Parts: sequence; structure tokens; C-alpha cells
Amino acid sequence: MWFVCALLTALGWGIADIFYKKSSVKEEKYSHLKICVFVGIAMGLHALFVLFTQDIGYNPINIIYYFPVSFMYFLAMVLTFWGLKYIEDSIASPIENSSGAITAILCFLVLGQTMSMLSLLGVIFVTIGVICLGINQAKDDTAKTKAVSKKILMIAFFMVVGYAIFNATGGLLDAFFLDIDKTPLIGVTEETIELVANTSYELTYVLIAIIFTIYIKIKGEKINVLQQKNKVCAAIFETFGQLMYVYAMSGNAIIAAPIVSSVCVVSIILARIFLKEKMTLKQYSAIASVVVRNISISSSRSCIV
Repeated sequence: MWFVCALLTALGWGIADIFYKKSSVKEEKYSHLKICVFVGIAMGLHALFVLFTQDIGYNPINIIYYFPVSFMYFLAMVLTFWGLKYIEDSIASPIENSSGAITAILCFLVLGQTMSMLSLLGVIFVTIGVICLGINQAKDDTAKTKAVSKKILMIAFFMVVGYAIFNATGGLLDAFFLDIDKTPLIGVTEETIELVANTSYELTYVLIAIIFTIYIKIKGEKINVLQQKNKVCAAIFETFGQLMYVYAMSGNAIIAAPIVSSVCVVSIILARIFLKEKMTLKQYSAIASVVVRNISISSSRSCIV
């Protein structure tokens, strides 16, 4: 069952990436905030589902305790939603998934965890990949570059890099919060700690989504669900992937992790098929190095990612 859940996680998040890209329209000023609103709604519904169907002994104070982790993940998503307005998903997705390599470094430096040679090679691969993608993005002379200034494209590129950094920071904090012997979370056991943490994250997302909704309305914008089908689909597949992820990782994390990390491969293939994104050979080579990182880092037992 965990194997099926792992495959469904990669598929769900890969499909979500496509809808995120379709939802991130540069002509729509607050598209990135609207995506957050819909993701918050979907996550809120999932959180309620967990609370009403599973006895996890949830204490609402955990929303506050887990907030540092939730905020890092949330900030990462806002940055990438903005960045996707201007750069291809097939470029953004491998960079986003490089957060595992950064988390490995942070675990090594901050928590004193050891890093295997496999992890070290993964870090080297992703560093080379991100640098090459950045160079190619800066030199891009397509019609898209003519329509949007190179300055904006580079800002968007580093917004996506920002996702990797903040998501990795969230991963580092998770490594601490999910340690049953050290966690500040209240009323958790080894069986419930992951669901409690995830529920706290989802409820935090709901609160932030409410704030964004108020802000968007103050700015005179309307959120019409019928006109935001791509955002709704993105939120549904994101939450579906999150639900499958919990069961996949709790079933057999060591093997499930590299399967889940293949989400960037799914995103690239779907972007090529449905978004008609085209890249140069250099870009494909850079992405390949990042994909290798996803497999190598996730296959390593040396760091909690």
C-alpha cells in the first residue's frame, strides 16, 4: 500500500505543478496570493477530515509551537508561485526539489548529522545544475524574454531558488520537531506525531489564506471560484499528494522517499506534453544533474529530509 501511495504522491504533486504554472499568470497581479487561498481551503478541509476521522489527540496549541516550520513552508510556496509567472515549470520544479540537498547540508552543519559520500555527490550535482540553469535563464533570448525584462526573469529565477532555501529550512526544523525525544509538540506519540505536525501546518495555512482573502478584497479584487478552475485543481492535487505522502513515508520511508522525489521528473514530462515547454540541450543537462540529486539524496539514510 505504501508503494502505491508513494507513486500517487509523485503523480499528485507533479500534476499540481502543472496547474500551479497555469494559474500563475503575470497579467494577474495577485494570482500567487489567490493560489495560496485555494490551497488553504483544500488543506483546511483535509485537516478537518483528519481531526474528525482519526484519534490523534490534537491540541490546538501545536499550531503556535509548529508555526516556525509552517511559516518556512508557506513562505517557500508564495515565492515559487510568484516565480512561476515568468519561468517554465520544467526549470522551476527541479530547482524546487533541490531543497533536499540544502536540507542535507543544514542537518550536517546545524544538527551534527553525518553526510554520506552519496549525499555529498548529490549536493555537488544540484549546485552545478542550479548554476547552469541560472546562466541559461540569464542568456535566454526567446520571445518570452523580449516580452519580459531579463531583470524580472532573474528575480523570478531566484524566487524559485528562494523556495528551495526556505523549504530546506523548514525541512531542517522538521528534523527537530519530528524527533519524538526533542519535539516541543504537545500530546504526540510516535504514531501521531507526523499527522499532528501536518495538521498544524494545514490549519496555519487556513489562517494565512483568510488573511490573504481579506487583503485581496481590500485591494478591490474578487475571487470567483468558477473563474479559478486551475487554482482549485492545483489545491486539490497538492492536498491529495500531501495526504498520500503521509501514508507513504509512514509505511516505508527509506524506499518511498526516492519515489516521491521523482515528482520533478513527472513535472518536466507533463510540462513538455501539456504546456508545450521547450528547452535547450544545456537546460536538459542541467535538469538531469538535479534529478540525479533527487535520487541520490533521497536514497541516503544519513539525513532526515
